[in-house]
Amino acid sequence: MIQRHFTSENPRGWNEVIMYKKILVPLDGSALAECVLPHVQALVEGCHVKEVVFMRVVEPLSPIVVGETMMPPAEVERVTANMTFEAESYLKALVGRVKYEGVETSWQLKTGRVAETVADFAASHGVDLIVIATHGRSGVSRWVWGSIADRILRSACVPVLMVRAPGCVPGV
Repeated sequence: MIQRHFTSENPRGWNEVIMYKKILVPLDGSALAECVLPHVQALVEGCHVKEVVFMRVVEPLSPIVVGETMMPPAEVERVTANMTFEAESYLKALVGRVKYEGVETSWQLKTGRVAETVADFAASHGVDLIVIATHGRSGVSRWVWGSIADRILRSACVPVLMVRAPGCVPGV
């Protein structure tokens, strides 16, 4: 989006300010999360965006207790390494297939709590807008699973565009 504001420095009296130079797109690797891509495309084309960063955050596993036994630390490390490898492969493939003319695209793989990691990255890397899909859960499902998108909305200090996933039913 280009915002125009009046200034006496410009002979015509108006300066243009590009609002969204850098967009952050957190993804979880699912096709559902990728429903944001057409929206990102529209923003890139209509708002003169300079950079799009695709991000995936891998939450570290805590030791898992099954019955009276606990998952060995070596197994936790192996599973975490596998999740990290899968996330990196996904991001590399995504950036390879998503191209925006004249726009720098990159990817970031982070480890940590998703909402806080996304918000911290946005704050410390000059992100102007976060675009994220929301699954549209409500009721018990939302209470049990929580909402990463809602937590990002509450944690981030930049605008957040939440895109409802296809198949959303109003009031459900």
